[in-house]
Amino acid sequence: MKSIKLLLVCGFLIGSQLLTAQCSMCRAVLESGADVKMAEQLNDGIVYLMMMPYLLVGTIGFIVYRKFYKK
Repeated sequence: MKSIKLLLVCGFLIGSQLLTAQCSMCRAVLESGADVKMAEQLNDGIVYLMMMPYLLVGTIGFIVYRKFYKK
């Protein structure tokens, strides 16, 4: 059991480093003098990606709610 916990912690630490690397890459592209349209498109993409997990969890939660509390 301890080895599984250690493996998960190591995985999260390595994964978080990969995620922060991508954020700094996007910031560098925008700060390098990119046009306004590119910044707007990047912001729209971020909102789209952020919205998807919430929609999935909400849909699954609604289905579970309807299944267990159906009147």
